[in-house]
Amino acid sequence: MPQTLLPNIIEFLSLIHPFNLLPPAVQREVADSVQITYLARGEQIHFDADNKQCFLYIIRTGSMEQRKPDGVLRSKLGPEDLFGFTFLEPLKDALDGYSATAIENTLLYMVPHAELIKLLEQYPEYAESFASQARVRLQSALNVVWSDNEKGLFFKKVSEVASGTVAVVNADMSIQAVAKAMREDCRSSTALIKQDGIITGLITDRDMTKRVIGKGYDITKPIADVMTSPAITIKPNDLILTAASLMMEHSVRSLPVVDNNQVLGLLTTSHLVQKHRVQAIFLIEKIKYTESVEGLARLTPERQAIFEALVEGKVRVEVIGRVMAMIMDAYSRRLIQMAELKLGEAPCKYTWVVAGSHARNEVHMLSDQDSAIILSDDVCDKDRVYFTHLAMYVCNALDACGYPLCSGKFMAATPKWCQPLKVWKEYYRKWVSNPEYSMLLNATVFMEVRAIYGESSLSELLQSHLYGLLADNKNFLTSLVNDSVSVQPPLGIFNNLVLEKGGEHSEMLDIKKYALLLIVDLARIYGLAVNCDETGTEQRFNNAAKQKILSEDSLKDVLGAYRFITQLRFRHQLSALKQGLEANNYIAPNSFGSFERKHLKDAFRIIGNLQDAAKLRFSEK
Repeated sequence: MPQTLLPNIIEFLSLIHPFNLLPPAVQREVADSVQITYLARGEQIHFDADNKQCFLYIIRTGSMEQRKPDGVLRSKLGPEDLFGFTFLEPLKDALDGYSATAIENTLLYMVPHAELIKLLEQYPEYAESFASQARVRLQSALNVVWSDNEKGLFFKKVSEVASGTVAVVNADMSIQAVAKAMREDCRSSTALIKQDGIITGLITDRDMTKRVIGKGYDITKPIADVMTSPAITIKPNDLILTAASLMMEHSVRSLPVVDNNQVLGLLTTSHLVQKHRVQAIFLIEKIKYTESVEGLARLTPERQAIFEALVEGKVRVEVIGRVMAMIMDAYSRRLIQMAELKLGEAPCKYTWVVAGSHARNEVHMLSDQDSAIILSDDVCDKDRVYFTHLAMYVCNALDACGYPLCSGKFMAATPKWCQPLKVWKEYYRKWVSNPEYSMLLNATVFMEVRAIYGESSLSELLQSHLYGLLADNKNFLTSLVNDSVSVQPPLGIFNNLVLEKGGEHSEMLDIKKYALLLIVDLARIYGLAVNCDETGTEQRFNNAAKQKILSEDSLKDVLGAYRFITQLRFRHQLSALKQGLEANNYIAPNSFGSFERKHLKDAFRIIGNLQDAAKLRFSEK
C-alpha cells in the first residue's frame, strides 16, 4: 500500500468503533496491514468455511448488502460499517456463511484476520469488541458505560451493606426478658424469636411501644403473644433492590439477614439512607404520608431526579424499570387510598390492576397509565357508580402527578375496563377465540396485568382463566406471532433504515416501535407459551429458556439486544430532560456515532432472527 495513503487511513480508523478504542500505535499497525479493494455495483464477496484468507471489511464509501445462503436479507451496510466478524473464528458449519453484494460502487478497506488476531493476542482487553458473536460485542458495549465497579447500590448484595446486630430469643421468654436482651445484651432494635430452633417470629422496639406499652399489655406474658409472625427476613446474597422492595411492601424499617436459619445481621433503612442515599426509599416514604394530590404532584421533580441519577449511575436497565415501577405503584396506592377516604369504604371486593410497561415493571419517564378494575361478581349497578368516581379520581390525579392519561383510554376510568370478574373472563374468551386486529390490540394491552391494590385473588382467578383458554386455543399464539412480525426491525442504518415519514418526527427512528416493542411482543409470546405468570420481559425469556423452548444462545442474544436498546432509549430521554426538552422515543440517525450504529445493527439482526424462529415454532400446523 502506498505510504502516502497511510495518514488518511489512520485518521479514518481513529474515528470509528471499535478501532477508536485502540491506542494510536496499534491503530497505525492496523492501518499498515490494510488492503484496499474496489467493487463495482453488483460485484460480490462470498464467505464460507473454505476461505483461505479472511478479512474484516470496513466500508470506506458506497454500500453493501448481506444475504444468507437462502437469499434472505441479513443486513444493509453503509460507510464506516464493518462486516466479516463471523470469520474471526472458524465456522462450525459452512451453511452459516453469507454473501455480500455491492449495491453501489464501493471502496473497501480489508484488515487481514491473521494480523487482527495477532494484535488482539497482544491486547486482549479489546478482544470482546471484535468478537465473532454479536451478543459478546453488545455486552462489551454495555460494559463501556457500565463497568462492574459502577453498578450502583441497587445491585449490591445485602451482605455488603448490612452490619447491625439482632437479638435471638426463645418463644417462651417473657416480654420483659426479651426487652432486656434487646436493650442491654445486644443493643439491637430487633429480636428474632425461635421455637425448637426454628425462626417463628420477630419483634422490634416499635412493636414493643405499640403493642405492649401503648396497650398496657402484661410484660410477664410470653413474647410469642405479641410477635410478628412469620418473620420477614432477607438473605445475604439478595440484592439491595429486593430488600428495599420488601421494606416498602411490608412497611418495615429493618430486615434481619438470615441464611439457613442462622441470623447473620440486620439491614435497616438507616444503613441505606445514611450510607448510601437510597433516594427512592425517601420518595416512597414521602408518598405514603402525603395528604393531597397537590402535595404528590410537587414530588414529581424528585421522581425525575431519581431516574436521572439511575441512568447516569449506569444502573442496569432492568433495575431502573423496577425502581420507577415501585414509585408508580406508591403513587397509585396512595391515590386509591385518598379516593377511598373521600368516597367511603368500597361497597364490594375489587382489585386495581396495572397493565403495559407498569405491569412489566419497566416504567420510565414516558410511561403513561394503563390500568383496570376487576370487581367481584356480586357488584350491583348502584355500587358501580362508586367505582366510576374512584377510577376518575385516581386517573386524573395520576395525570396531575406526571403520569399521562392513556391515549387509547386503556384505563380504569373507562367503563369498559371497570367490570366484574365474569365480564373480564368473557373479554378474554372473545380475544383468545377470535383474535382479529381489534381483539389483538385489547389482548396485548391486558395480556399482562399486575394487581397493586385490593383483593388480588380476583386477578389471580382471571390469569388462571386465561391460561385455561390458551391451552384450548393453540392458534391464538400463531395470531400473536403474525401480528408481531408484521413490523420488522431496520437492518441497514444507511440504506434501509425505517424512519418516520412526515409529521413532527419526520426522518427520525422510532426506537420504541421498531425495536423495543418487537422484543416485548416476542417475550409475551414465549412467556404465554410456557404459562409464565411473571410479567417482565427478561423474566419471560428466562422462563422460556428454562422450559427449553428458547436456546441459551438465543436467550443471551435477545437479552443483550434488549438491554442495549433500552439503555440507548434511557440515555436519549436523559439527554432531553437535561436540556429541559420533552423526552420522547424519536432519535435522529445523525445523532448515532459509529459505536451506536454498529451495535444497533447487531441488535436489529438478533431481533429479526428471533422473529424468524418464533414464526417457525408457533406457526399453525
